[in-house]
Amino acid sequence: MTNVTAFQHGRQIASGPRDEVARVLAEVLEAQDGTILVFDDCTGRVTDLDYRNVAPRAAGRPKLGVQAREVTLLPKHWDWLANQSGGASATLRRLIDQERAKGRTDRECRDAAYRFMQAACGDMPNYEEALRALYSARTDEFQTLTSAWPGDMVRFMDRLLGEQVLVA
Repeated sequence: MTNVTAFQHGRQIASGPRDEVARVLAEVLEAQDGTILVFDDCTGRVTDLDYRNVAPRAAGRPKLGVQAREVTLLPKHWDWLANQSGGASATLRRLIDQERAKGRTDRECRDAAYRFMQAACGDMPNYEEALRALYSARTDEFQTLTSAWPGDMVRFMDRLLGEQVLVA
């Protein structure tokens, strides 16, 4: 399940699974109006949430969000999948989960932070210098340049970057 983080005026107002964040946003916007930006926690991309008409969580098993799509493989690949336990779908899910567990590359982490910065931080002091420091792997300089930014935004960038990038 995809996790997202929502910001309003530089302050984090919700973070977690999409459905839960959508419910929080519906409550926030019922109490007050304002611009809210929602970001994918993995890619840093702005994402849309439909928080209008959010239904309360129903009792019972949650909806898994399974989507059927077409996969095109060569016969030898289908043969291999047919011999795996659990069938083709289960095997593909297992392989994808294994790759996802390996984590993101430094470049993917920096790109995620860049996408967030581009959408949410363009008016912040030292924005362009911080971008240059980000891609030049000048970690100390990046942290100094962004230190005056709202704490929630800095913590989210740190989360996008991950420990391996911050110590590089």
